[in-house]
Amino acid sequence: MSRILIVEDEPDIATVLADDLVVEGHSVEVVADGETAVVRGRQPSWDLILLDVMLPKKDGFDVCRELRRSGVETPIILLTAKTQEAEKILGLDLGADDYVTKPFSPRELRARIKAVLRRRSAEEPEIYSFGNVEVDFSRAEVRRAGQPVVLTPLEFKLLETFVRRRGRVLSRERLLDAAWGGDVHVTDRAVDAHIVNLRKKIEPRPAEPRFLLSVRGLGYRFDG
Repeated sequence: MSRILIVEDEPDIATVLADDLVVEGHSVEVVADGETAVVRGRQPSWDLILLDVMLPKKDGFDVCRELRRSGVETPIILLTAKTQEAEKILGLDLGADDYVTKPFSPRELRARIKAVLRRRSAEEPEIYSFGNVEVDFSRAEVRRAGQPVVLTPLEFKLLETFVRRRGRVLSRERLLDAAWGGDVHVTDRAVDAHIVNLRKKIEPRPAEPRFLLSVRGLGYRFDG
């Protein structure tokens, strides 16, 4: 079952989309404006975002731009009544994975969703290795030199976030959203403390990290 965030301000369209996707076996949430979409879209639990372009408070292009700038890699399909080629190109340049022009058939949208989810699944291996560490995402297990490594749920979420976004600088705010969720109040020092503990479990020399690096004034970067 995939978790899909629907961003649509027209109640009738949102209801039809949600009902159809639930029948297909997906879990859905609906939000109706761009500002809420940015907040909810930053949560790491989504498999896909269906994003209408014409929204109150902040349009879909701005939402897509802000999500991508904050490091969100969740696939985005734009729902747009705009048929001009320039508008479609703009959406793709901002980081959208696909677009569907209104009016569209439920069958077409289902096919686009399946294609995007299939591509994402193919891009993300269930087992990822770096150094002598192996991360099994499907089993939520970590092994080092073949031996099990016990991580707390928060540590595993942090490690998964780093691996999925390897090579990118992640701010403490982004890591807070990924591991704790946006509604939980946690200090930056708590993030730093968990990073220290995580390094002890995955780094050859935790005091001189090779994989989980600090980026002064910005956050952390995983080079694995």
